[in-house]
This record gives sequence, C-alpha cells and structure tokens, in this order.
Amino acid sequence: MSKRRRQEIDEGLRKAIEAAGSIRAFARKLGVTPPAVMEWRRVPAHRILQVEAVTGIPREQLRPDLYRRSVPAHGPPQPC
Repeated sequence: MSKRRRQEIDEGLRKAIEAAGSIRAFARKLGVTPPAVMEWRRVPAHRILQVEAVTGIPREQLRPDLYRRSVPAHGPPQPC
C-alpha cells in the first residue's frame, strides 16, 4: 500500500488490510474486488462483523465511532 493511500484511510481499515496481508487478500476474504476496497476510507458499517471475523480485529478498533468497549454497569474499579 502506498504512503499516500495509507494516509487516506482510517486506522481500523489499515489494521484489517495488514492483518489480511494485502488489499488483494483482504478483498478475497470478503468476496469483493480490490478496487472496491480501495474506494473505502473506513470499513463500511455493513461489513464490520464480516471484517472482524476474517481478520480478528475487534469491531471497536475497526469502527470506534460505532462501537465502544463495554464498561461494567458499576463503572471502572475504584482504588482502595
């Protein structure tokens, strides 16, 4: 992936492509074409669960704007 292309996409998509090995391998795992992936600036919302499954990258890292790490209802642990 070119330096310019790396600057155009968000961190989650970059991690997913790197986990797959290349844009071509990533596209193949998703059943789409490499040019389709190259049009994305971030992982499309309808592809998040599929990308998570094929790359192992958690959805919270793929799209932190849509998914947040869950925090227990009682909040974070308090110091003693």
